[in-house]
Amino acid sequence: MSLKNVKQGETNRATLEIVIPKDQFDAEVTKVYRKQAKSISIPGFRKGKAPRSIIEKMYGKGVFYEDALNALLPDVLEEAVKEAGIEAVSSPELDLGEIDENGVALTATYWTKPTLTVKSYKGLTAEKTVRKAEKAEIEAELERVRQRNSRTSEVTDRAAKKDDIAIIDYEGKIGGKAFDGGKDEGHRLKLGSGQFIPGFEEQIVGHKIGDEFDVTVTFPEDYHAEDLRGKEAVFSVALNGIETVELPDLDDEFAKDVSEFDTLAAYKKDIEAKINDRYAAEADRQVEEQLLDGIIGGIEGEIPEVMFENECENMFRDYENRLMQQGLSMDMYLKYTGSTPEKVKEEFRPQAERQVKAQLALEAIARDEKIKVTDKEVDAEYKRLAEAYGLEEEKVKSFVPADSVKKDVAAKKAVDIIKEAAKVTEKAYVAEAKAAPKKASAKKSPAKKTEPGEKKPAAKAAAKPAAKTAAKTGTAKAAPKKASAKKAEPAEKKPAAKKTAKKTANEK
Repeated sequence: MSLKNVKQGETNRATLEIVIPKDQFDAEVTKVYRKQAKSISIPGFRKGKAPRSIIEKMYGKGVFYEDALNALLPDVLEEAVKEAGIEAVSSPELDLGEIDENGVALTATYWTKPTLTVKSYKGLTAEKTVRKAEKAEIEAELERVRQRNSRTSEVTDRAAKKDDIAIIDYEGKIGGKAFDGGKDEGHRLKLGSGQFIPGFEEQIVGHKIGDEFDVTVTFPEDYHAEDLRGKEAVFSVALNGIETVELPDLDDEFAKDVSEFDTLAAYKKDIEAKINDRYAAEADRQVEEQLLDGIIGGIEGEIPEVMFENECENMFRDYENRLMQQGLSMDMYLKYTGSTPEKVKEEFRPQAERQVKAQLALEAIARDEKIKVTDKEVDAEYKRLAEAYGLEEEKVKSFVPADSVKKDVAAKKAVDIIKEAAKVTEKAYVAEAKAAPKKASAKKSPAKKTEPGEKKPAAKAAAKPAAKTAAKTGTAKAAPKKASAKKAEPAEKKPAAKKTAKKTANEK
């Protein structure tokens, strides 16, 4: 490959004039001929035995040119970009010139990474919210752990009551006709949990095992399934079993069973510390977000549109991978949400723009501050990534080039410089007044559970994605993903008359 010239056109645009030498091109054409000749049939010759000159006479001298060029171009273009000293941020626009005794002439035009300036990044202001764990939060976490460690026992000598688990079969009908999603068998329903639409669970209370009875309910006017809103439904219910939940006592033995602590008091202190750590990390993240907003607002320079488009595409693919981890394809997700790839990417657009701008601004600051990154720091970052994603370091290195890690570490150092020079004021956290809970909310979410009258997907869709900001990672590039960052829960049977119920994952 020979790079003849580099032309700088409009801002952040470079055209490379390249020549692939004749001997290099001819050698590749020969390789293509030898590979393809085996499958070429020419009258008068056995299959695969026709001479190259005969094949070229019949099909044209350039019969193997396209495949030869396709094989050569990736390495040729990579070498040309490196020699030109540009940082390309787009695929090349290729223009093939003459193929003659000198070889192959072509031009490759790229959008290049811009060099921005940041007007001001020291002395920025931010507000930090200081929040501490409250007694109610600690007690709530204890109760969640207690619920996870509960046991159930069968009840046979009494009727069902509130807080029991009722094991039921049911089929719902509207006007005597069954509706889609209105039937289930062997469903376990905790009475009083509010999982079903209003009035359903209350009508099971008082019945005994073996009872068969009707439950009449009316779907709320704001129910998410439009064809069921405001309609009266009659469910034929069979009560097959009753279970009661036995909760462990909150004492030192409980603490020993569920934690590494010997006393309940010590366990509570650990819960309090973890909640406070979580609040502190969130407060620091919010400060970084505010400071990043400040530097983004002060950047000067033009950013190629293709960089925003590429980031939208990256976010889309990342989301697609997360859906697949939960057993849901992007096609299924789009079908159930009535969306399109273009609409999803457009939703990512504000996040993508912010991500790109933040990364470029941090790189500019790292350049101005002459930030250096040592090999030791790169190794430490690889180790951190490996531990975070549960992968071997060598695996991480195969995903993330060293240059990319260096930029990430430099960006984090830039964030530290911004924070050290910032003026951060503190304010106490004030809880917002909670609105009265709505019954049978019609709000839809990709992560919601199947509700009555709705076809059930193979698995729950992931919650709407939120792009990670450079404040969190110090980089616009995503870190390598673990094969499954979170185990996908198996698709559960969903009750027909069930409202959207939130599951809260709790740690021990």
